[in-house]
Amino acid sequence: MNQKNEDSMPLQGLKVIEMGQLIAGPFASKMLGEFGAQVIKIEPPGIGDPLRKWRKLKNGTSLWWHVQSRNKQSVTLDLKAPEGQEIVRKLVADADVLVENFRPGTLEGWGLGWEELSRLNPRLIMLRISGYGQTGPYRDLPGFGVIGEAMGGLRHLSGYPGQPPVRVGVSIGDSLSSLHGVIGVLLALQERNRSGKGQEIDVALYESVFAMMESLVPEYDAFGYIREPAGSALPGITPSNSYRCNDGTYVLIAGNGDSIYRRLMQLIERQDLADDPRFAHNDGRAQHADLIDAAIGEWTIRHSRDQVIEALKAARVPAGYPYNAADIVKDPHYLARQMIEQVQTSAGPLKVPGVLPKLSRTPGRIGHGGPDLGEHTDDVLAGLGLTDEQRQGLRQRGII
Repeated sequence: MNQKNEDSMPLQGLKVIEMGQLIAGPFASKMLGEFGAQVIKIEPPGIGDPLRKWRKLKNGTSLWWHVQSRNKQSVTLDLKAPEGQEIVRKLVADADVLVENFRPGTLEGWGLGWEELSRLNPRLIMLRISGYGQTGPYRDLPGFGVIGEAMGGLRHLSGYPGQPPVRVGVSIGDSLSSLHGVIGVLLALQERNRSGKGQEIDVALYESVFAMMESLVPEYDAFGYIREPAGSALPGITPSNSYRCNDGTYVLIAGNGDSIYRRLMQLIERQDLADDPRFAHNDGRAQHADLIDAAIGEWTIRHSRDQVIEALKAARVPAGYPYNAADIVKDPHYLARQMIEQVQTSAGPLKVPGVLPKLSRTPGRIGHGGPDLGEHTDDVLAGLGLTDEQRQGLRQRGII
């Protein structure tokens, strides 16, 4: 990226200190870094963020690392040591945002809580992501994304009736919390432009999941109705389901718009269902979802997936199939929208997901993959005024 574009990025000049690890905190600061913020990631000396060893490794480092930590600077620092805590204070003194996802009270125990840091830098915005939030009776309990997904209501709805609940397949609870956190940071930055003051942002994993639960609570409050898992169907919205084809694959069909439903029924040669006044609108169709799904399934099972997809496209009925990684990286639409990018990393050239959201005038960017552990420690500490001798002393004592 040329210098002109680099200088015009929306978060250029923003200094972010990341004190999180694994997923929720680092995902949030990743997004800020993609749009120009300087992200200084603090990691424990010697071992670093545990994500460095998660899932598939190449050259000893997680490939996930190069997605989650791209564009960041890595500084090793022992946060339990007074000297390490003092360096954090120096970094925070002119920082705009601090991101952390430790258990509530951890930073306070190190003398690095909100009250102390905000006195040091009244403009500081502090994003805090935890399992249950900074207050309430559960605040001190450990909470990972899976627990947030369970308490937030998602796991109860995942899977098929009468079977064990299943996970989505990715750390969706953590990622939803990150997105809410980034929204909070941007809101706080906007407000700071008026007041000149920072603030604390309290994001809980379970609340970030719960916010996605649509009409779950009002349906219970009004009718005592408890929504249950429904497999691949979308309860109350018909037809919207997965259907088996004659080659053993599945297609996903969303024919739940009134006019779309009619076109779908005409395509599968069920004019009787298209003309039935009971099914003119979704509320009527939802009461007979099994009948409508069976009719669609009888049609799809006579054709291959490709035949079904092409026919549905021609009829202007929303349809698709479950993509795997191979489908994604070769899909022309992904490629046309630059959603698959190749970056240079310590593991060599690597395809990674592109940047979202897409801004027309000041788009985000991927500068580099995840940094080596402590790669930027000397540069960052030298910028704080620490001499070569001081840094060597900290290194010898295991502080950095």
